[in-house]
Amino acid sequence: MTSSRVIHRYVKALFDLAVEKEAVEAVHADMRLMAAVCQTSRDFVSMLRSPIIHQDKKTAIVRAIFKKSINPLSMSMTEMIIRKRREPLLPEMAAYFHTAYNNYKNIAQAALHSAVPMDEAQLLQINALVKALSKKSSVDLEKKTDSSLIGGFVLDVGDKRIDASVKNKLQALAQQFAKPLKS
Repeated sequence: MTSSRVIHRYVKALFDLAVEKEAVEAVHADMRLMAAVCQTSRDFVSMLRSPIIHQDKKTAIVRAIFKKSINPLSMSMTEMIIRKRREPLLPEMAAYFHTAYNNYKNIAQAALHSAVPMDEAQLLQINALVKALSKKSSVDLEKKTDSSLIGGFVLDVGDKRIDASVKNKLQALAQQFAKPLKS
């Protein structure tokens, strides 16, 4: 079974349990915390992926880090994942849980890269555009500044991309000038 199918199955099982136990918000916060730890600590991810470290030791380390800060449901699921030797997939599972949460709450995920920070009026227009593209009721917008865009923005919503950057326009012009002229 491919790792993405395994990730989807474990996340679906955890999400369904969280819905049943009315702990969706708590488990979502736990998975955000776990994803943040995985993003900031290469040592933690290396420990999860190490075939040398025994499952009991991995479980003890995870308990020491998260026991007091996450929901018992999240902890028991994490321990079960380690027992099933799927712990190398924990970072991806934690990140994918956020996507499942957003789908459940009808929230569109979008990434906005702009040359300069956008003001509130521009962000409201971007939010309206994302809602229209995704047909979702609210937006989780990740904003990043990228000066290499020169001007404008790049917006990613699901599998759609709107590239309204000056960099893209200049590249398109360069390609047009590179084509031979027809007589």
